[in-house]
Amino acid sequence: MKVLVIGGGAREHALCRSLSLDPDVTALHCAPGNAGIAEVAELHQVDALDGAAVAGLARGLEADLVVVGPEAPLVAGVADAVRAVGIPCFGPSREAALLEGSKAFAKDVMACAGVPTARSYVCTTPEEVDTALDAFGAPYVVKDDGLAAGKGVVVTSDVEQARAHALACDRVVIEEYLDGPEVSLFAITDGTTVLPLTPAQDFKRALDGDEGPNTGGMGAYSPLPWADPKLVDEVMDTVLQPTVDELRRRGTPFSGLLYAGLAITSRGVRVIEFNARFGDPETQVVLARLRTPLAGVLLHAANGTLDAQPPLTWRDEAAVTVVVAAHNYPGSPRTGDPITGLDEVAEADAPHAYVLHAGTKRDGDAVVSAGGRVLSVTATGADLAQARERAYAAVGRIRLDGSQHRTDIARAAAGQD
Repeated sequence: MKVLVIGGGAREHALCRSLSLDPDVTALHCAPGNAGIAEVAELHQVDALDGAAVAGLARGLEADLVVVGPEAPLVAGVADAVRAVGIPCFGPSREAALLEGSKAFAKDVMACAGVPTARSYVCTTPEEVDTALDAFGAPYVVKDDGLAAGKGVVVTSDVEQARAHALACDRVVIEEYLDGPEVSLFAITDGTTVLPLTPAQDFKRALDGDEGPNTGGMGAYSPLPWADPKLVDEVMDTVLQPTVDELRRRGTPFSGLLYAGLAITSRGVRVIEFNARFGDPETQVVLARLRTPLAGVLLHAANGTLDAQPPLTWRDEAAVTVVVAAHNYPGSPRTGDPITGLDEVAEADAPHAYVLHAGTKRDGDAVVSAGGRVLSVTATGADLAQARERAYAAVGRIRLDGSQHRTDIARAAAGQD
């Protein structure tokens, strides 16, 4: 099977790594990729938002499957363009991807499907914003209705900060604050059948102790030793299957990766948000634990034959990912700094720990930073404590001037607080 992956972050590196280990994959391509992906896939330059260009590349490569990683190409309809030339594509249509592309659309789908979520208001005027903020009170949760690369949400007890964020957006969703721990649960679906993956938890705040600004994610771990063993079944019954059924009923079936961001509140499970693609950095730990070869599962979803997929199998090991970010992330991150120590990780820590590239590129013989989240250092172990130890040992070998990372990823879950 020839596979083309679209994207260039750590999520795509994790996907490419898993696909490169799949015996059914005979050729692996990625566009545009990054310095790390280049070690496992052939890279191609393409505008990931240009559906015709992506479809043309897929045809030229005679790809048997295209996997669209990021949300922006999905919302732009790239998956539709690929399918239009007769190539199976893992990723929802433009219409179905609105589940991530518009918070208001997602709220409407959930309301029609009876999916439990936070009460909310959709606001387009200052008067509507003030009414909503007054109705819910602090802490205030303000979400840009459109895509914002994981940074369009403000959670604050400062009403002026909340109002300023709301007024900076064309349209916002203001909702009640949900208490309790958060869980990310991915599901692969062909629009009818839903196949849940293993739960993970990520860390959105930039600093230890969940302090600092929201980011795209500073680390993740799986499994969740504190979670109810029945959680996945409950989310399947109350969230995932009803959402897929509702989108199919509307004539916009969702085929691809449905990501449910959940809060385990005092009143039960509530949906915080949906995403229409694999999440970053949770993908890094979920795929580290997946034993089933990935390509066949994604192809079944793309072809509408997921009901023929045998049950997924998982490794007993735990997995932890620590994100190494650039100086000043998530503000205006500095780029172009050389990264060293990658060979040391490969020599000293493999196969239990490895580096997935996010914002990197080649500069001659050097690898340099090229984004805010630069690397995802991922490790497995017999339990979370061992996985943490291995991940942070590998992080300690990497040198990137001005870089930052959290030191408490999975610490509480591992019982080390």
